[in-house]
Amino acid sequence: MNVRRSAAVLSAVAVLGAAAPAAADSSPSPSPQPLPSALYGDTDPQYDGVWRQSLALLAQHAAGAEPPKAAVGWLTGQQCADGSFAPFRADPSAACDAKTMVDTNQTAAAVQALAALGGHDAVTDKAVGWLKSVQNEDGGWGYTAGSPSDTNSTSVVVGALAAAGEKPGEVKKGGKSPYDALLDLELPCTGKGAGAFAYQPEKDGSLTANADATAAGVLAALGKGLLAEPGEGDGSAAKCVKAATPEQAAANGAAHLAGELAAQGYLLAATPGAEDQPDVGNTADAVVALAARGDTAQAEKSYAWLEKNAAGWAAQSGPAAYAQLILAAHATGADPRDFGGTDLVKQLQAAGPAAPEKTAKATEKAEDEKDSDSPFGVWWFVGVCLVAGIGIGFLISNRTKRQQP
Repeated sequence: MNVRRSAAVLSAVAVLGAAAPAAADSSPSPSPQPLPSALYGDTDPQYDGVWRQSLALLAQHAAGAEPPKAAVGWLTGQQCADGSFAPFRADPSAACDAKTMVDTNQTAAAVQALAALGGHDAVTDKAVGWLKSVQNEDGGWGYTAGSPSDTNSTSVVVGALAAAGEKPGEVKKGGKSPYDALLDLELPCTGKGAGAFAYQPEKDGSLTANADATAAGVLAALGKGLLAEPGEGDGSAAKCVKAATPEQAAANGAAHLAGELAAQGYLLAATPGAEDQPDVGNTADAVVALAARGDTAQAEKSYAWLEKNAAGWAAQSGPAAYAQLILAAHATGADPRDFGGTDLVKQLQAAGPAAPEKTAKATEKAEDEKDSDSPFGVWWFVGVCLVAGIGIGFLISNRTKRQQP
């Protein structure tokens, strides 16, 4: 809502050497540096460190497992003095400045994780204060301060506000609340994509259905965050009706998702020029959204599909992917320790501070890259920087590509 689903895909992107969200620091280090021992995953955290750490902590909490104190301490130490979070700061002792690329998604995800764990009010209060200070006049949030509102960023901030004990509907700017922004981003109940949410309006002001944004929009309209409890619906999706309230907007979005999932049990990755393939991350997000509203019939069917097909995807994608599946299990009331024969919690923990071999492996990899005379590493980095410079990065580009009919 990864922003939300971005977590899993961001880790996969790092594995493949592709671009990710906005850079924390555009200046390359003179040589590869060992990863922080308290960080989850062994891929470059420059673009998604705080996001994937937050999801990893949140997922363990959801599964009743206590995250390592070192991992929690690393996350709190990433906060800037103004309350915001950047994806990754290699030296937390150095003050953030104008070049530190903070964003709403990393900040809101950190709030959700730390609020769930408890005992971090000073950190979360400061972060919520920063989020309120960068709210747009339409009531929503963009990925970075001052950027146009989008459904995904607004959603993850709504989740942070709710987790911190705020009432999202009462957090207003220019007289508008985040729910006003969300209602403006939902498609009508007639025509293509009826009831879905758009990521952002097109240049001509029209709205295009987006599955990732729809899952995010449903959760936000319900006032829920990444860690969603099972809802109390009648088990089936509602009929789309013109939305005058957040609750109706959530019902409409859920009906759209259920309809898209009905035929095959999963959503398709609508990537231009590529063959249709299952979109595992979006499907997991849709399961959470449907379950959170109480639309259990389709949520359970799609969760069953995930149990049969998602373990390999998570193993390739990294800790945030495992976290995403754990959150889907939690929302449906399933056991993440028996996910089609895979213990998701164990796999997630193996990617964190409790696994010394992970740190050794990452350090060895960094040394190998440092000593190599091959130009591949240099050009790989240049490619990442070029792609990162095109726009906000993977969080936004991925969402806009995954447009659903």
